[in-house]
Amino acid sequence: MSIQLSKIINIMESFAPPCLAEKWDNPGLLVGSPREEIQSAVVTLDVTMDTVEYAIKNKINLIISHHPVIFQKLSSLRTDTYDGLMYEKLLSHHISVYSAHTNWDSAEHGINDILARKIGLTDIQGLVPVHTDPLYKFAVYVPESHAEAVRMALGEAGAGFIGNYSHCMFSADGEGQFKPLAGTHPFIGDIGKLERTKEVRIETIIPASRLNLLLSAVRMAHPYEEPAFDIYPLVNKGKSCYIGRIGKLAQPEPARMVLRKIKRALGIQILTYAGPEDIIVEKIALCGGAGASFIGEAAAAGAQLYLTGDVKYHEAQDAVKRGLVIADGGHYGTEVISVPVLARRLQNAAKERGWQIVFQTDPTMKDMFGHC
Repeated sequence: MSIQLSKIINIMESFAPPCLAEKWDNPGLLVGSPREEIQSAVVTLDVTMDTVEYAIKNKINLIISHHPVIFQKLSSLRTDTYDGLMYEKLLSHHISVYSAHTNWDSAEHGINDILARKIGLTDIQGLVPVHTDPLYKFAVYVPESHAEAVRMALGEAGAGFIGNYSHCMFSADGEGQFKPLAGTHPFIGDIGKLERTKEVRIETIIPASRLNLLLSAVRMAHPYEEPAFDIYPLVNKGKSCYIGRIGKLAQPEPARMVLRKIKRALGIQILTYAGPEDIIVEKIALCGGAGASFIGEAAAAGAQLYLTGDVKYHEAQDAVKRGLVIADGGHYGTEVISVPVLARRLQNAAKERGWQIVFQTDPTMKDMFGHC
């Protein structure tokens, strides 16, 4: 049983809303068509030739990656280059590629939340605000017979959250009027005749990041071929999203012990660090990938240790001057832990929908850097 790629994209965008991506980023569907029928998928950190060859060999026609397979604008497409040959193989074997990059970094339950839980942090909070999700009032008109089904669809799509309350909605009864014209297939009424019927107006609140998902859910649950709805921008502020996280250890410990535990948790061979080993660590800030630009924010937030990747010599000096122990877990090491988590979430979402599709973790993944 195959599933149209657009439906998988809806799930991915509910996990990692595109609006969270940095302006310089290039996430989304980068190879293929949203109408492509998907039989199986592999989740990976980087799209490499090994990943593509594995997909071809195992008849996988969707790759979901963290790092975009196309990042900069293409000025040429030569198949005698590594990337050009890889793109040719992807296209000739009808393998689509969808990437979620900085939006997956900042997303709730995304890379940085996964990393924070992996190293045992509690009381996890955002480190650097990057986006506030605008709110919309959404109102839809539904025949009485389908009002409850639409309410459930709205709630499941993420509408109606006010504080710690979900499925918050208001309904009002009324009368709808319409005339089906030639070529329509009305659920109620006859073509060419004015129809009046009892309808319910259902109002709720939806963040912008979930609006497309909500519209898809409404169209699936609503019996009319042309549902009537209104969307109003609100002055109310939505939820803020953050890059990086900061949290507490269950028990404060000297940095040397904390560093060893982080190394074991990430399963890496080497954990490079700078700063005093004997400082007592209670709060840890982190940013998966290349997050050295947030050293100042980590220090200002009261962290004693900052975990990230791709740290340069003078950046480490800056961290130590600010009183931080800085740990470099590597770009790969601080991000790859999210891949199996994302594969499981996609598999669970597919199971909930009754889809017969497998999402697996890429067995060819490896760090670009080795150790001798």
